[in-house]
Amino acid sequence: MERLLAGKVNAVVAWASLVLALLFAVPASSQAVHNGVGSCAGSTCHGRGAGDGAVVRQNELVVWQDYTSAAGAHSKAWRSLQTPWAQKIADRLGMGEASRAPACLGCHTDNAARRGPTFQVSDGVGCESCHGGSEGWLASHYTVGASRADNRARGMRALEDPRVLAGTCLDCHFGSDKPGQFVSHRMMAAGHPRMSFELDLFNSYQNHARKRSVSGVTSWAVGQALALERSLTLFTSSKGSEGVFPEFYFFDCHSCHRAISDEANPPVRFGANPGRPIVWGAPPYNDENMILLTAAAKIAAPDLAQRFAADSRAFHQAMGGDRAGMLAAARRLGATTAQLGNRFAGRGFSDRDTVAILRLVLGDALTVRYTDYSGGAQAVMAVDTLLTAAVSQGAVGGGAAGGMRRDIEAAYAAVRDPNAYRPGDFRAALGRVRAALERVT
Repeated sequence: MERLLAGKVNAVVAWASLVLALLFAVPASSQAVHNGVGSCAGSTCHGRGAGDGAVVRQNELVVWQDYTSAAGAHSKAWRSLQTPWAQKIADRLGMGEASRAPACLGCHTDNAARRGPTFQVSDGVGCESCHGGSEGWLASHYTVGASRADNRARGMRALEDPRVLAGTCLDCHFGSDKPGQFVSHRMMAAGHPRMSFELDLFNSYQNHARKRSVSGVTSWAVGQALALERSLTLFTSSKGSEGVFPEFYFFDCHSCHRAISDEANPPVRFGANPGRPIVWGAPPYNDENMILLTAAAKIAAPDLAQRFAADSRAFHQAMGGDRAGMLAAARRLGATTAQLGNRFAGRGFSDRDTVAILRLVLGDALTVRYTDYSGGAQAVMAVDTLLTAAVSQGAVGGGAAGGMRRDIEAAYAAVRDPNAYRPGDFRAALGRVRAALERVT
């Protein structure tokens, strides 16, 4: 199990390192005072050298500060704004000094409104960025008799709820309507990395708790639903347009960013997507989460699955019409997606559920929809998450899963370079994983 998880993490480090270095950040917190990382750093609290605490590891600070691994990405989020690359982005956008620009600080720091004496902006994304301002619970959360309910009542964020966890991460790893927490197409044109999010994978980098409060499958499914819901919510807000143009952030990047040729028979680097009925040449909405939610819904919420599929198709079709119809379709799809997220969060996923969803993700009905880089990248992360869960649940043996690693690595290789996505190679690799899965389940 540990070896499979390690392989999962290592396989995506090369693909995700750029995003991790600059983007591992979480939302601005409430009006409670933020006391800073120093308030958590005592050797009897979270600053111990070894993770041997009875309730929590107590070496969380050491893990957070590990600059050599993805786990340390939060601690260097602000320092990444001091790099020449970050400053070049800020210069292009006329923002001044990157490390002081409000549009950057909303995600690259704990952008607290009220700060205690030990708070330091240079800490980057610290403990309270995720857990909430500690003014109400710092002195009580470690005392004898303290409980989660008491901590929550005092303002600690309920990250054991996958919906709260996903919402917290999404504020920066996808975007929000809060100041400084939206990466526009202009920012990406200036050099900011594209946004990508998969809750279970990203949480595996940052998971400092002794044990996880929700299963990997629940985390993955809720993350997919909330990512799509967040996308649609922002799309229907004022952020959905930029002057006379739509905000291209919401669309699939590589439908436009591809080679343009005057050849009589140029190579076509994209394909018709049966789940996305749009006219040829229209920019497609990024549907990576829609594709994978189709699989999760069929197994975990079959009564909503058909409606979700219909709403998804209607939304894509509405994108070719007027804005009023497009927004109405987006809101309908968003409402159905929110129901899916609530359903996923309120149920467990058995080993049979996990394998069934994995089969659908690997099956012909969905693999034909992995026509775009973003969908392929999201799909291979899903395969890894679900296979890891299947091993943990005992549905697939560790040796058998290890035997699938070469083909999973081949799928990762097909999406490693977004400008050279090879959907044929990608589907072939997933086909081999599917065949191996069928032999052992």
